Order: sequence, then structure tokens, then C-alpha cells
Amino acid sequence: MTDTPSSSDFSDRQGIGQDQFLTILSREEALARFEAALFPRAITAEARPLADALGLALAENVVAPIDVPPFDRSNVDGFAVRSSDIAEATEGRPVRLTLNGETIACGVTPELTVAAGTATPISTGGPVPRGADAIVMVEYTHPAEGGAIEIRRSASPGQFVSYAGSDIARGEVLLRAGTVIGSREIGMLAACGEHSAPVARKPRVAVLSTGDELVQPGAPLPSAGIYDTNGAIVTAAIAENGGEAAFLGSFPDDEARLEAAMRQALAENDMLVLSGGTSKGAGDVSHRIVSRLGKPGIIAHGVALKPGKPLCLAVCDGKPVVILPGFPTSAMFTFHDMIAPVLRRMAGLPPRADMQVTARVPLRIASELGRTEFVMVSLVKGEEGNLVAYPTGKGSGAITSFAQADGFIRIEALADHMPSGSKAEVTLFTPQVRVPDLVIIGSHCTGLDRIVTPLVAGGRTVRILAVGSLGGLAAARRGECDLAPIHLMEEKTGRYNEPFLEPGLELVPGWRRMQGIVYRPGDERFEGLDAREALRAALGDPTCLMVNRNQGAGTRILIDSLLGGARPDGYWNQPRSHNAVAAAVAQKRADWGVTIEPVAEGAGLGFIPLAEEHYDFALVTSRKDRPAVTAFLAALQSEEGGKALEEAGFRRTIAGEAI
Repeated sequence: MTDTPSSSDFSDRQGIGQDQFLTILSREEALARFEAALFPRAITAEARPLADALGLALAENVVAPIDVPPFDRSNVDGFAVRSSDIAEATEGRPVRLTLNGETIACGVTPELTVAAGTATPISTGGPVPRGADAIVMVEYTHPAEGGAIEIRRSASPGQFVSYAGSDIARGEVLLRAGTVIGSREIGMLAACGEHSAPVARKPRVAVLSTGDELVQPGAPLPSAGIYDTNGAIVTAAIAENGGEAAFLGSFPDDEARLEAAMRQALAENDMLVLSGGTSKGAGDVSHRIVSRLGKPGIIAHGVALKPGKPLCLAVCDGKPVVILPGFPTSAMFTFHDMIAPVLRRMAGLPPRADMQVTARVPLRIASELGRTEFVMVSLVKGEEGNLVAYPTGKGSGAITSFAQADGFIRIEALADHMPSGSKAEVTLFTPQVRVPDLVIIGSHCTGLDRIVTPLVAGGRTVRILAVGSLGGLAAARRGECDLAPIHLMEEKTGRYNEPFLEPGLELVPGWRRMQGIVYRPGDERFEGLDAREALRAALGDPTCLMVNRNQGAGTRILIDSLLGGARPDGYWNQPRSHNAVAAAVAQKRADWGVTIEPVAEGAGLGFIPLAEEHYDFALVTSRKDRPAVTAFLAALQSEEGGKALEEAGFRRTIAGEAI
């Protein structure tokens, strides 16, 4: 038996957290305070072998200990000469020189002086002998009798000679502190005989995740548990930005245990990064512990960012302590925007050089006044070849947002929205724009993945943005996609999809999928009933909770048609996917909803067929001859594509008929 907290216990715990977020700092002020508490600070240097120095920053200037090249050397195969001896040489009147009795190759030290009227054979890279001041290429010479050579072209002093120190001069600064060592820098150091480099030691960063609900990947997932993604993401991000990360695991919201772990981590490392435990909830204890770890303590707790408001920044006896928000997208935005610059500075690395491109935003994006907002976007090309930035719109808890986005746009704190059609600067996550070969925007279906998989395997890039059938049609009209998957029924005629097309769009048959009511097996309100009876039973029971779909989805149109004007409890619960509907029913957060049969089967739910809907594609006619589009259409119509759809529980449509 477990003890149940009393109401006073709960109030006391809540009261501790009520002092948080009383002073929300701007992004700029929070970062300025954080950096002022940390810098200036000395960079810890260490000597590393060249092979281990790649990607690190030099901690100090490197001065060249020798000249490079260390001697005057020939740049070509030919003959070392005195330029004055051949000043009058031409093709018609060659100059005859006597050959000296040595040939100079790489690594051979010359012993004979090139006297007037003589020449010495020399190879590329060979040391220039005493007396010579130029090299004549072998192509401009001809052997003569009696150990001589005829020179048929003049040479200026210094021709084809690299003088000692002409590349690197002894005593000059070869590489400056802060230079990031790459292959070119390693080549320069090796040329000077350096076998190691004085680099900035990577800051050692301890990473902890906090939360009672966290489970490490690989372990069974209990009810209400979630896998700890932040631990892995933050650890990788630290390595990408010059740190040496040590992930110490996830810890429950046990204040004594967590404090012990944080103290030990801070003692053994240069920096501590946690995720979770920054908000006002009763279980959020991390910030209370940080306030006891050293001076000056918490610098900022609450920053006017979206996502990322709960960010907590602290400096404890000279060491930075950061508590990132628990949601992955919030954690990553705040890390890259505010923590990475500090970490890179500690590692002696220069700031990141982010690439930006200009793109049009096709939709109005609402924003919260007073908070700088970062919105992740995917880039596609519009009708005229201009870039269009689609908000990913998955929220701060989404893991896939970073992987699927090309970059982000920024909405300033003084704006409450970004208007549709705005031009915006997109900060890219990678150095170049990756515009996909094929863009599909509209309603998503698990069958769609079966068709595009062979295209991706063949080297084509495909972008699928799930915005609903109506959103897909709008994107197709604007020329922002190649194909828009739709499943819209005209209520008056019962016809699917074709009535919704406009000039410039044409219908490509896709497949049929059965929509139906889902419920938990054994629920007597649905078991053994047909669709009409099941709907009547659900609407007749006020305790029977439904889960709906989002506006603009074809399934939502079907649901509203079934309900008429009824608005049962749960109607306003409007997730954006079939899987989310199934999860809500399976997890008892709802009792019924409408989804497709393959998803219902995968979730182990009961299924009552409603209607077999047509999942087709609105093809932008002007794009139908693009190679990626023709490849998609071929895959859709292929025997392999038909088998893949059938395995997934769908029926392919050919010439308007399901097979």
C-alpha cells in the first residue's frame, strides 16, 4: 500500500514552484547574463597527435619552426642553369651548355657548382645547386654531342624555382589560436615537422535526463512511460559542438537522489546539462537543487522563447549548469540557440556559420506576442522555382520535427503572427538546401509509404507533408507540390475526389481503403452491431466518449456527415492521424472513433465497416512529366506496388475500378 499525499502536502509542494517564471527574460538578455557569468575564462590546452586533433580548435598560435620548403627547389624536370648564359637562346639559335657530372633528384644533396657555361640535370623537387638561378624545362632542350645540351629558350632569374621559405617562413604564425583543425591544417603542421598540435581540450559535459516517466531505449515500455530521447539527442548535440559528453542515465524526481547525482557529475565534469524538471509542476525539482550547487547560481529561469520558455541557466562556482525543457523540440531549439554558442566558446571553437535562404511562407502562422518564436519548416519549390517554407507543425513534443525539417524561421517577440505569403529568412540545419525530387502534400496514408519506398531506395528524395486533403488541394493549386493525396466525398452525389479538382489538376487513381468505427473488443455497446446500430448506441449513451479528426481531413468530412448536427462528448478532441485515433481508443481515452481498417487491426481494435473510400491523387498537370513524378506513377501502377498495397490492407484502383 502506498501513502497518498494530503491536500496540504500537495499545496506545499506546489507553493515551492510558484516563484518560478516571475521574471521572464528576453533571449538576448538571458544569453548576455549567462555569458557574462562564464567569460572570460582560460582555454585548457593539451597536445594531441595530429591524427587525434581533427575537428578541434588550436589553443594557441603555432609558429613555423622551419622554412617550407627548407631549400631552393625545382618545380619541374629539366636543367639547373645560370639565366645569364641563355639570355639569347631561341629555337633558331640554341645555346650549348656543358653538362655537369651529377644528376639531382629528390633527396639528393648537390655537390657541384653550376659554373658559367654549364648545366646540371635536375628532377622536380630536387635542391637547386650552387651557382644556378633558374630551371629550364626538359621540353625546351635537345641533347648534343660531347656531354652537352642545347637550350632553345631563355629563362628569367628564378624561373621554376621555389625558394626556401616561399611557402612557409621560419618564425611566421602558421596557424592562429581558434583555428579548427581540418585535413589542410594537418598538412601544414606535418610540412613543418610537427607531430602534435596544442589544441583546446574538449569540455567534459555530463548529461542527465529527469522524470519518473522515462525509460531507456531497449527496456520494456510500461503504461504511461516514454522512452528517453533527450539523453541521446543532447549527448549527440554536445559532441557536434565540441564537447565530450557522458550520458549518466535518467533519474526519477527524487530530490535527494538527483542532487547526489548532480553534485558528483558537476565535480567530475566541466559542465552539466539536464533535460526536464524546469517547469512549475510539483515534481520539477532540478531548479531547486541547482540553487544549492554554487555561486552565483541561477542566472535565468524562464526565457521569452517559443519553444523553450522553461529554460534554466545557471553558473555554479564557474561551471555552467543548464536545465533544458523536457519536450525534445524545445530542448533542441534552446540547446542550439543558446547553449551551443557557449559550449563552442569553451571548446575554443568559432561560432557556427549558419546558412540562410529566403522562402515564401504559404500559410498564416500564429505566434505568441512577447516571445521570440522559432518555427521549423520544410522547403519545397513553388511554381516559379521559388522556395516555399512549410511549417512542420508537430509541436514541441515531436521527435521527428528536426529530422524532417530543413531549417527554421524566426518570428520576433513583438509580432503575434506571420502573415500568409510572407517572405522569411530560413536558417538551414545543413550547409545547403535539399529540395526533394518529389513533393507530396495532402492526406497521409500508411499505403503511401509502400509506394515511395522503392523510389527512395533508387536514390530519389521524397518529401511527404501531411496537411489533410483540403490543405493538399490548396498546395497543389499554388503549384507547391507534385501530387496531393485526397479522399473527399461530395455529399450530394457520393462521388469521391473528382468533383473537388480545378483546372490545372487531374485525378490519378490510387487505392481503396475501408473506413470504419473502432472500439475496444468486448465493448457491448458496439460488439456485433452494424454501423448504423453502433452509431445509434454511441450517441444514445452520454458516457460514450468519441475521438474526432482534424478540420480539413477527409475522415472529418465523413464523420460530420454521419453525425449530422450532433456534437457528442469528445467531438472537439481532434487528432491529426488515423494512428492517433486508434491510440486514444486503445488507451481508453476515448471509446470510439473512425479510422482505417489496417490501423485498427494493428492496434488490436474492433472494427465496424462504414464505407470504402477512394484515396486518390490530385496531380499538378504542369509537373506530370517530371522524372520523379513519372517514377512514382510507374511504382503506383506496377505489380510490385499492387502487392505492397494488398499486404498493407488496401485495394489498388486501376481505371476507376478497385482490384
